[in-house]
Amino acid sequence: MPEGDTVYRAAGLLDRALSGRTLTRTDFRVPEHATVDLSGGTVLATASRGKHLLTRIRHDTDHWTLHTHLKMEGAWRVYGPRDRWRRPAHQARVVLAAAGVEAVGFSLGIVELVPTSAEDSVVGHLGPDLLGPDWSETEAVRRLAAAPDRVLAEALLDQRNLAGLGTMYTAELCFLLGVHPTARVSDVPDVSRLVRRAQQLLQANIGRATQATTGDLRDPHWVYRRDRRGCRRCRGRIEVSTIGAEPRARVVYACPTCQPRP
Repeated sequence: MPEGDTVYRAAGLLDRALSGRTLTRTDFRVPEHATVDLSGGTVLATASRGKHLLTRIRHDTDHWTLHTHLKMEGAWRVYGPRDRWRRPAHQARVVLAAAGVEAVGFSLGIVELVPTSAEDSVVGHLGPDLLGPDWSETEAVRRLAAAPDRVLAEALLDQRNLAGLGTMYTAELCFLLGVHPTARVSDVPDVSRLVRRAQQLLQANIGRATQATTGDLRDPHWVYRRDRRGCRRCRGRIEVSTIGAEPRARVVYACPTCQPRP
């Protein structure tokens, strides 16, 4: 599933391509909104909120927000008037066209239209956004510390605590702090340091096409998906386990040498 920095970059792509433009065609290829036509509307902005995308559109006297989520396989792509789509047409869920540009959302996990005044109904549950203007280290620490017995990786992946972390950053963050992802929140000696490092990791990657936590784009990860290669630091065997119950179970990676279980 894309992480917060990937979604942040997608928001920037849509914002640059569409903001201030008048829509000449809209196509919502989901049953709930199949008959909606927002052509003639003006795109005001696109912003990210954690892993959620919010595209705000003024149409006549109404203000709408297109709420999309990439989930596992989704992506937004922007094309010129003569460009051929690089993914199959049957995967398109949303098409927003303006003069000289066409933005296509492929395989989107969520497509919703809500009044802009009601955006909180779709993102109001989220915790502080690691890359957003509402970021608050104090609030993120408070939310994590409110459940000290919770498994650390579960707490970090819970977007209600802090918004933007996914499986990769959670694995790498735990490694860099020397804590096992299946430890409890209370086992972390400095939750504030953990939260600060999380923001630093995402901030460092918002301008990159490839996410890296090692500083080496050719070998970008310490433990994530290194179960066949070993820990990048000690070369020891990587543990792969799952947390949570199906169907929402998540995979976690850890080096038992560098991240001993408590």
